[in-house]
Amino acid sequence: MAISINSIEILQTYLKGVLLRAEHHAGNVEGVALTLAGAIIWKSTGEIEVREYAGSPANIIWFWVNDKRYAMTYNHSNEEIELKSRTQSGDIIATFDNDSKYSEIINVFNGL
Repeated sequence: MAISINSIEILQTYLKGVLLRAEHHAGNVEGVALTLAGAIIWKSTGEIEVREYAGSPANIIWFWVNDKRYAMTYNHSNEEIELKSRTQSGDIIATFDNDSKYSEIINVFNGL
């Protein structure tokens, strides 16, 4: 099930959860997670949804750019956030962590 991000409160709840989880076991993406949230808002042309788990937003976010759907997920093994085509199991387009440069993120999102 998914929760539609249609208010600032839902977005804040999602981001607080991501940062709280990052603080405990994903510190390598804590900073870039906020940058990626901004990039999604910047480029999204349609609905933004997050995965729901036990009634709360979880770590997967889906968004549209024009007629294409994308997913962002956290890879625990690599400690990176992955941008994927269409679904959480789609082809990996790019990976990000706290060492990712903002110029790289801008280039990736400009290419969507």
